[in-house]
Amino acid sequence: MGLVKDDSPSRTAYTVALSRAAHQLFDLPRVFEDPVAVTILGPTAIRDLRAAEPRFKHRFSRYLRAFLVARSRLAEDALSDAVARGVRQYVMLGAGLDTFSYRNPHAATGLRVFEVDHPATQEWKRKLISESHLKPPGSLIYVPINFEREQVAERLGANGFRVDEPAFFSWLGVTMYLTPEAIQETLQFVARSKVSSAIVFDYMNAPARWDLLRRWGLKMVMRRVAAAGEPWHTFFTPAQLQGELRTLGFATVRDFGRNEINARFFDHAGARLRVGGFGRVVLARI
Repeated sequence: MGLVKDDSPSRTAYTVALSRAAHQLFDLPRVFEDPVAVTILGPTAIRDLRAAEPRFKHRFSRYLRAFLVARSRLAEDALSDAVARGVRQYVMLGAGLDTFSYRNPHAATGLRVFEVDHPATQEWKRKLISESHLKPPGSLIYVPINFEREQVAERLGANGFRVDEPAFFSWLGVTMYLTPEAIQETLQFVARSKVSSAIVFDYMNAPARWDLLRRWGLKMVMRRVAAAGEPWHTFFTPAQLQGELRTLGFATVRDFGRNEINARFFDHAGARLRVGGFGRVVLARI
């Protein structure tokens, strides 16, 4: 089963983009500064977003938004550490409407950014970029791919990725839509990368021992994404996933759940957001 329909862009990518823009408009203090998230959606979408402000202040919406902006912040903080170690290749697997390429603080170092995504989603994003009068930077390389049918290594290699150099990978909002086999293949590719390579990705925690309220929340979210044509397929437990990553050869594995994320970003005076859901974020380094 594919991540998105072959002939249409990802609807959940748009939902994520709305949440990132809502964070810029409605949340102070901000965890994640991304003014381009507002620009890329265009004035009509932002006007509609402002009109829907009460909906974005609902508890569930704030929980979701907190997780989405926190995972992006974790990824970009880890990327900065990787750049400091000499990494000059950044691979965004399932880039969606992420705007890092237009905010890249590491451009002067020569960091190249490979945006890997479904062709229909990528074409849609490029249209939005053009309509927003944003100029694609020279460091950006688009890499179209169907994650279930094509190999990441081959598509990246065909677009200038250097397997003999370290790289940093982000893989946000993707694994839950893929089969375990497709996830394993991508992680194996990253694990074969050079020393100093690393990956940040999120996943859905297996709900076997959850309480009734959290199970109900999970079912509601799963119904929404399934209705959008992008159902979830894969869940992990933290112990299971950490074991698999270490077996693949990742020397350092850090797993961030809601407690760790809240302590890092939201447990302070003035914070209006909190993570309360079932997503987790992993940072794994070779």
